[in-house]
Amino acid sequence: MKKLKYFNKRIKIMDVWDIGSIKLGVVSFTLFIITIWSTAMTWVHSVNPWWFFTAFVVFAIKPWRRLFMK
Repeated sequence: MKKLKYFNKRIKIMDVWDIGSIKLGVVSFTLFIITIWSTAMTWVHSVNPWWFFTAFVVFAIKPWRRLFMK
């Protein structure tokens, strides 16, 4: 629990560009892993794309609600 409080405190000093850079870094690393690991590429191609869209919606609901509903 201490670590969570520490990270919540530290994230308040970040701006939009910092958070955007983190997100782009995660996307870039994911694409890197998919590219060099053929098993991951095969799995991504075998999964129905709607599962990825569903995961996006589920993970995006809370931040979007917090951003626009407060």
